[in-house]
Amino acid sequence: MKLVDKINQLRKEKNAIILAHFYQTSDIQDIADFVGDSLALAQKAKESNAAIIVFAGVHFMAETAKALNPNSKVLLPDLEAGCSLAESAPADKFKEFMKNYPDHKVISYINCTAELKTMTDVVCTSSNAVQIVNSFPKDQKIVFGPDKNLGSYINKISGRDMVLWNGTCEVHDILEAEKVVELKIANPDAPLVAHPECAPQVLELADYVGSTSGILTYAQNSDAKKIIVATESGILHQMQKNSPDKQFIIVPSDETCSCNDCPYMKMITMEKIYHCLLNESNEILLDEEIIKQSLLPINRMLEISKKHKII
Repeated sequence: MKLVDKINQLRKEKNAIILAHFYQTSDIQDIADFVGDSLALAQKAKESNAAIIVFAGVHFMAETAKALNPNSKVLLPDLEAGCSLAESAPADKFKEFMKNYPDHKVISYINCTAELKTMTDVVCTSSNAVQIVNSFPKDQKIVFGPDKNLGSYINKISGRDMVLWNGTCEVHDILEAEKVVELKIANPDAPLVAHPECAPQVLELADYVGSTSGILTYAQNSDAKKIIVATESGILHQMQKNSPDKQFIIVPSDETCSCNDCPYMKMITMEKIYHCLLNESNEILLDEEIIKQSLLPINRMLEISKKHKII
């Protein structure tokens, strides 16, 4: 049997679903029951009635799925699939940091550990960050973490002055404005779309800044025949499926023009999905108190997103 057939058979036998992030490889996106960004994946995990959720993403995403659906067995095909951004904010160091800001509320980007979420008033994603921030009164003091680029961007467009934790995503922060300018000069009719985890110098050049789902929508609706893309290269699969007549130019990660790949996302493979589903291995386990405390800010996020109809 082909690997795809084996996975499909196991999925049916075990009442399992596969959730995949847009940054996964094209074969994994195509076999998944649902492909989305962090917000949409969290919403799907909460709604699921599956006995097993195989999460084709990274560790913090699988933790979020487990917190939202504790009765399902959540499997991560490779437990080493972490996140540089989440790892930049260890819970113990963040706790010490917060001692300097006792009168501040905490908004945590979903790209953080479940333990850090327990210290958070509300979680956000790049899809709903502005709405989450604006749900607080203008005079409310806020600490935002762990992504300083996203926080800085929100400060700029909202007029806030949030205190920012000094963390970044190694995949997005590495993209250089110089390379973007070169691509814009070479492709003057191509708009630049960028994820808000990119450095401020890149975001200043962007024609559109948004989440992965927002970038997909923009690209599909744009009249442009060429679009320059500043985010992880996995998104190109869905962009090309949605708009086969358009050319998408990914901003390279270095001078060798390497694709801008997240090494953690790309640790997930079809073979690993098959084996974890076959053996029901690599289960995500969270302490009940961690689930209880981290769920509060996650649910607040989902409530605000529902109110603003952000999907």
